[in-house]
Parts: sequence; C-alpha cells; structure tokens
Amino acid sequence: MAPLPEITPRPDLFDDAERWSVDELRATQLSRLRDCVRRAYDGVGHYRRRLDGLGVHPEDVRSLDDIRLLPLTTKADLRANYPFGMFAVPREQCVRVHASSGTTGRPTVVGYTAGDIDTWANLVARSLRGAGVRPGDLVHVAYGYGLFTGGLGAHYGAERLGCTVVPMSGGQTEKQIQLIQDFGPRAIMVTPSYFLSLVDHLVERGIDPADTSLEIGVFGAEPWTEAMRAEIESTTGIHATDIFGLSEMMGPGVAQECVETKDGLTLWEDHFYPEIIDPITEEAVPDGQEGELVLTALTREAMPVLRYRTRDLTRLLPGTARPGMRRLAKITGRSDDLMIVRGVNVFPTQIEELVLALPGLAPHFQCVLTRPGRMDQLTINVEGTPGLAGDDRERLAAELAHRVKATIGTTAQVVVLAEGGVERSVGKARRIVDQREG
Repeated sequence: MAPLPEITPRPDLFDDAERWSVDELRATQLSRLRDCVRRAYDGVGHYRRRLDGLGVHPEDVRSLDDIRLLPLTTKADLRANYPFGMFAVPREQCVRVHASSGTTGRPTVVGYTAGDIDTWANLVARSLRGAGVRPGDLVHVAYGYGLFTGGLGAHYGAERLGCTVVPMSGGQTEKQIQLIQDFGPRAIMVTPSYFLSLVDHLVERGIDPADTSLEIGVFGAEPWTEAMRAEIESTTGIHATDIFGLSEMMGPGVAQECVETKDGLTLWEDHFYPEIIDPITEEAVPDGQEGELVLTALTREAMPVLRYRTRDLTRLLPGTARPGMRRLAKITGRSDDLMIVRGVNVFPTQIEELVLALPGLAPHFQCVLTRPGRMDQLTINVEGTPGLAGDDRERLAAELAHRVKATIGTTAQVVVLAEGGVERSVGKARRIVDQREG
C-alpha cells in the first residue's frame, strides 16, 4: 500500500462562514432565505403562481421551519419553463448559461449573473481548500468542459484559490498521462471511474501509479464507494476526496469532503439550505434518518431555486471538520431512475424517446449497466419489430448507438433482439438492470 502524503490543516485559510457558530449560521440562513423567497416571488412567474396558489407570501417566512410552507421544485418544473422561464433577472443580465440533460429532449437550463459566477468560484475554491489543495498548486482538470458544469466550475474555483490550472477536459487518455508526467500536478479533478482507467493505462505502460506527482484527487460527477476510495489510495498513494454538486443549484462545490476527516460531505450551508424528506409522503424526516435530499439555493441571483428535489438518498449528520455545518452521508441511491454513466446523466425516458423515433424498433427495451473493467458500460437491449432481418438489426443497432452518443453524450452498446427478447413485467417496466458490483 502506497503511503499517503501528509497534509497539514490550514484553518488560517478558512473564510468567515467556515468559522461561524451554529447560531450565526442559522441567523444568516434565515435572512438569506427570506431574500431568496422574495426574489423568486417577484422575478419568477412560476414561483409567484405556486406561492399564490398556496396562499403563501414572502412575508410569511419568519423562521427556518417556515421553509415547509414553500412548494417543492422538480426537474419537470425546470423543463416546463424552458429555456429561461425560471430566471429572476432578464436574460441580458446573465453572463453564462449551463444546461444538463433532461428526459424529453429539453435540457434543464441554469443562468448565472456575474455575482453568481463569483460566488461559485469562491465555493469551489473553499471546496478545494477543504480537500487539501493550496494556493500555488498545479491542478489537472479532467472534467468535461462545455454545457456540463464540471469543467468550468472546477477551473474557476482552482484559479480563485490561486492555483495553476491545466484545462485538460475529458478523453485523450494518452495525452492525460503525458501531461501528468510532464507537468507534475499536485491535484487532479476527475470522475473516479475515469481516474481508475488512467491508473490502468499507467500500469500498462510500466509506470507505478504511486510514482506520479499527484497527492490529492477531488472526485465527483458520479457515485463512488468507500471500496473505490480504498483502491485509489492504496494503489496511487493520493488522498481521495469527494465533491458534490448539481447544476440546478450551481454545479460542483455545493458540498465537499474535507481531507482531514474523510467522513462525508460538508455542505456549504451558508449558500444551500438542506432538508431530508420522505420521497413518498414528502414529509420532513429528522437529521440522521435517510431520505431524499432537498436543497434551496439561498444566494443565487439569476435563478433562485426553492426546495429542489435532488432525488439523492442520504442523511444529514453533525458537522466535524467544519463544526457549524452539517455533513451529507454517502449517497446510497436515487428516488428516481436516473443512471449516471461515466459522469453523464442518462434517463430511461431519453432512451425510450430515441427508440420510438426509429422505425423497425419495438417499444420494449432494457438498459443493462455493467463494469467489465474500470469504466461503467451501458448496453441497451431493444426488440426489433416482427420479421426484422439480421442486416436491418445491425443497421438499427448502429443508428441507435449513434443517436444516444449524439443526443445524450454517452457511449452505449446496442443489441437488437428478436420479438420477445426483452423480459416483460407486470406493472412498471423494469428499465434498468444494474449488474455492477456494489
């Protein structure tokens, strides 16, 4: 097992919020929640209609418990107001938009003012400090750039911390390895599955993965386990920390695992107010009990979001590395059918839309998830219409794979089966078969 490098905590680098008492934090949260509800009510027609329908007005929010008076927000709400209907400011006041995949061909669009970008950079910088990254470090960013928030969010945060950024983005594995060897970065920001793929390529080239300059990995964009952390750390000798985010809130930097404890994600509660609810009844559950994570973006200017259902199943735990702020336990699953394949969100309904658009394919399919090596593999088993010839099956398989890559952004193997080749179920179709270990 490769020894881990020593990383000394640096409380002198904390910002004010990281030092607040619980009472100071709650007072700030209430003030920001009231402001957030007012911005949403005044600037977003969707929220004005929902709040008026409930007989709730911004002045009714007098305590943090009153957040339960507010409506929940879902991805469906964001899609219904595509593209800019959830913005609280004119689109001209936004300096950037990002978007994530949806289930109907419409992405969920998120807008940022200059102030939002500044807040985001500060929070990712705070997250990187929590992971042990320091000003002056060289940071290799292997998250994808573009409409996905990962690459640019990591980039701006590392620059704000005072680091030198290598904006590598995803793919080009050989070049990734070359630049890591040539440039000597101290930290890498990447999905854990792709990092393990990089490790495999190093081994194939006769390079000991523990001999690189890397000391810290900031891993996110997909769920990962303690077993994966143990493998990464024992094989490479780097500290493996978790970063959490979602585009509807901001992007990466909503919560971060601190390197000195590695005991769950410290949620930056001065900007994101958490609740845990029963995903069926939508009633609140107490801290420590598992349920669905709901977040309110307290400080977003362009797009205040009230009580967003993340669909992530987790627990709220007391703070440790930052005692005033609570932690998120490891996310154990989701309350919907979202698949995360190599950092890309994939919904069965997206696959269904593409299947139904191709004459010759029947509306019977399953998404099979495996992990034959380091990387997740998505295989789509779909039935052809009765009497479909073998050549036509191969053609349709290639065409569906192409459309999945072009519209969703992930690679999939497609197998077109004969009639009856996909199992039938009573009631809800079993769209996802997860054969990955763990």
